[in-house]
Amino acid sequence: MSMMELKLAFPEIFVATMACVVLVADLYVSERRRGLVHFLAILGLIFASIITGSHMAAEGERAVAFHGTFVRDMMGDVLKQLSYLLLGIILVYSKHYLREFKLYRGEFYALCLFALLGVMVLISAGSMLTVYLGLELISLSSYALVALNRDNTRSAEAAMKYFVLGSLASGLLLYGMSMLYGVTGTLELTEIANRVPWTDNLLATFALVFIVIGIGFKLGAVPFHMWVPDVYHGAPAAVTLLISSLPKLAAFAMAYRLLENGMGPLQEHWESMLIILSALSLIIGNLVAIAQTNIKRMLAYSTISHMGFMLLGMLAGDAQGYAAAMHYAIVYTLMSAGAFGVLIFLSKAGVEAENLDDFKGLNQRSPWFAFVMLMLMASMAGVPVFIGFFAKLLVIQAVINAGHIWLAILAVIFSVVGAYYYLRIVKLMYFDDAETDQAINVPMDFRAVLSLNGASMLVLGIFSNALIALCVASFS
Repeated sequence: MSMMELKLAFPEIFVATMACVVLVADLYVSERRRGLVHFLAILGLIFASIITGSHMAAEGERAVAFHGTFVRDMMGDVLKQLSYLLLGIILVYSKHYLREFKLYRGEFYALCLFALLGVMVLISAGSMLTVYLGLELISLSSYALVALNRDNTRSAEAAMKYFVLGSLASGLLLYGMSMLYGVTGTLELTEIANRVPWTDNLLATFALVFIVIGIGFKLGAVPFHMWVPDVYHGAPAAVTLLISSLPKLAAFAMAYRLLENGMGPLQEHWESMLIILSALSLIIGNLVAIAQTNIKRMLAYSTISHMGFMLLGMLAGDAQGYAAAMHYAIVYTLMSAGAFGVLIFLSKAGVEAENLDDFKGLNQRSPWFAFVMLMLMASMAGVPVFIGFFAKLLVIQAVINAGHIWLAILAVIFSVVGAYYYLRIVKLMYFDDAETDQAINVPMDFRAVLSLNGASMLVLGIFSNALIALCVASFS
């Protein structure tokens, strides 16, 4: 292990250290001074961003460490920087929620940082070993976070379902990896790509089926979506906020590393599988979301449809498709974080705002944050000018260029269908009377971050070229 290799992995080493520091600091901090733990976590994210930024990989640059198990490239560094930003937003939103619901504990911050570490390991995975290590680090942290509210039976049930189904998916993924290792004799993804064309392709394709199932589960794509609505509904809103956003960046990276870096020669096989997953996710996600009255379940089915859209970009199997899918993953995580931020904004001591009726008359109670939610919903629906529109447009262009015209038409049709349930929230906020006139009291930092989160939908839409160019450069 050389100093150069340690330098490449220094952001991961730093985040792991900070997670342990936060865990230990919590033991010595009184209840009144719990804000110190929050400050340490935010400070850790800032320094992690500085460390990653100080040695950002240039366009087309790729460095490998630890015998091929760790990869440092531009795509990975961009996703890591966005992960720090996203977790920072999540922690600001969560602090208010945790205080209101008497869940303000140091382990929440430690588990969030360990989940971030898993995301970073997965983003830089160069081997099936590090793919599985990163995946399990995210999963185990998520299981514990879902059960954070131990006194709530719904949270305990959601955690149990998530754990059982997550373990099953991990087992299937491992089974596929073990078969792939048996066929190629290596765990390194680039070596697998070199050896797969010269092996028994039938067995390699059989292994691929199990790997795609594992990817489908982690993304929450149909028909591996069973856990998504139950976990989103049962978990505390602060945890749902985390699960709905941060792991999606890692899931995109996992899909790219495994399918393109590791199994690129089998593209014709995994492309057909992704077509089925994406089409079913778009159809079922959007149709079932219409029937939901619980906002968390509605956003869960919305997530399923968005993951279908992201997979559309991936199945193109070229640089344009991957850039479109990465752009979509980034935009979706920001939209999702903002939407759940508004849910937390409307929640009050001991009572979560989780029904559509809770949005009634929000414009009368808080005109600015009603407009913030309007921008978020318009972006999710793909209304022009907002960044969500450009994310969908890029994916549809990639799909058309790949020759799947019917899939592009399907995506457009179900985007229109999906607009119904997003605009229904806008209708409730602006055209229905408020059921309560109780003032909404949230801290200034929460208001500032939520305002920026909502405004970014419009700003990023108007100046969309910068983010698109960054994603395109990541795959040049």
